[in-house]
Amino acid sequence: MKILLLCWRDMTHPQGGGSERYLERVGEYLAARGHDVVLRTSLHTDAPKRSSKNGVRIERAGGKYGVYLAAPFSVWRHRPDVIVDTQNGIPFFARLYSRAPVVLLTHHCHLPQWPVAGPVIGRLGRFLESRVAPRVYRGARYITVSDASRRDLVGLGVREEGIEVVHNGVDPVPARTPILAEDGRVHLVTLSRLVPHKRIEQAIDAVRGLDGVVLDVIGSGWWEDELRAYAAGLGDTVVFHGHVNDDYKHAVLARAAVHLMPSVKEGWGIAVIEAAQHGVPTIGYLSAGGLRDSIIDGETGLLVGGEADFRAAIVRLLDDAPLRARLGRGAAEWAGRFSWEATGRRFEEILAGVARSAGERR
Repeated sequence: MKILLLCWRDMTHPQGGGSERYLERVGEYLAARGHDVVLRTSLHTDAPKRSSKNGVRIERAGGKYGVYLAAPFSVWRHRPDVIVDTQNGIPFFARLYSRAPVVLLTHHCHLPQWPVAGPVIGRLGRFLESRVAPRVYRGARYITVSDASRRDLVGLGVREEGIEVVHNGVDPVPARTPILAEDGRVHLVTLSRLVPHKRIEQAIDAVRGLDGVVLDVIGSGWWEDELRAYAAGLGDTVVFHGHVNDDYKHAVLARAAVHLMPSVKEGWGIAVIEAAQHGVPTIGYLSAGGLRDSIIDGETGLLVGGEADFRAAIVRLLDDAPLRARLGRGAAEWAGRFSWEATGRRFEEILAGVARSAGERR
């Protein structure tokens, strides 16, 4: 099959995160299976207009909003057998300008996050996601990454029987992960894009007044300067590592006692499973949606209701080493169940079925 993937960013983008990694890993699996795979995404500083990665051809055009306007030209030029339209808040609406079957990939609903975009873009985005997209994609096949996200889509009016859940995979831990020197302190870690809806401020607040505890912040994003200012005065209690390579990322995760994820919303939370690979449990919010699927409450981590509960859960795990160890063992076992091969295989089955059905109708 000729498969066109539409996404607003790729992993070379400074703000690329878990959803972009998901699509790229799926694309690489499909390419390895012999499919012709093109990823159409936005152009950004220092990125070439065309490149390739592990068999996937990557084409970049347009910026934050222009990428949506440029997408139709790629569809018309490539004439794909099937299109994967990624809805990060709003989709590309490929169904309006292509006769090829379209699968809509949605990691999570963005309704709680739109206010961050400002009054105009926020209202427009909310309208497009909640009112327009469900109508345009009525009857289309949806793919999402968790049962929680499926429930949110059903709440928007999407047919439940048309939604497939395909969980995230996880990359293997690098064979030569460095071991960081012990400094006599307990390390907490958060692995995330640094944007407002990830609420890293709550992780920073959680370590205020905790003696001998350090918060390692892994990741980058446009909210980083605000977070650094927020943590000013805490000295080396909060360490910003920035965007790091996989080896160092896993080294920091392996040193941690607990992983914190105070996000407003997560479709799944790849970082939860990456921490779990090292036997590190995660504390997150029940209201975040997908964390109800990636964290088994009381077995691989803890899910809490509010900010006071979030801090209390941190103190509880720091004080209760046996509980922390038990959750860590459960987390490591849980992480072993996920792979990108399994994710890609299921994704391929769905795309093949959609393309076959479209061919039969024609």
